[in-house]
Amino acid sequence: MALPLCEISQRCNLYKSTVLRIAQSLLRRNYLQRLEDGSYQIGPAPLILAALYQHSVRLGDLLLPLMRELVDQTGESMSIYLRNGDVRVCLHRVDSKHAVRDNVREGDVLPLERGSGGRILLAFSGAKGEPYETIRAEHCYTSVGELDAETAGISVPFFGTGQVMGAMSLTGPRSRIDETFIANARVLLLRAAARATSSLGGDASAINQSLAAILASKRRSTRTTRSAR
Repeated sequence: MALPLCEISQRCNLYKSTVLRIAQSLLRRNYLQRLEDGSYQIGPAPLILAALYQHSVRLGDLLLPLMRELVDQTGESMSIYLRNGDVRVCLHRVDSKHAVRDNVREGDVLPLERGSGGRILLAFSGAKGEPYETIRAEHCYTSVGELDAETAGISVPFFGTGQVMGAMSLTGPRSRIDETFIANARVLLLRAAARATSSLGGDASAINQSLAAILASKRRSTRTTRSAR
């Protein structure tokens, strides 16, 4: 998006002379570009910095602290899945402290079309129809018994610059994952996904909108319950 000098001045609440002086400095360093019509747009320098940042960041450094935090909060296991062709691969795993848990290890290869992590990756890779339309709207999917009859999972996507990077999955035995657990876990996962996305240079606004919708629904439900009493 390109903007004329006068609009930049208005948006920044600065004099045109001040904006022009700043713009000249940014132009020399390629943070801005001046178009033929006199308007200004973002130059290549921020993109170069973003690429350097992404290449220097190791996913584990960003994601493992979030995963450990979620395991402590929920008591269940966390996995990070990346898509590799027609399958998904577990990149990182933090196990629950429970003796009974689902058995997934780093490096395990799992299907895309079964399980919450796979469904998330398919949805944000452009899969058509349901449940993928709903997943894209809610940024979350819960599966019960899809991959293993005794296991349930809740997953959310996280993004880099312009594309889905992977799926964050919280999994455990069906006996411990009830509706209350799922409702609370969705909030925690979406918050973690927004943090991960922002750290990777992605746009977390859509995730935050889904989170806000869930929180608003919970508040309405709480008010209705109190009124019924």
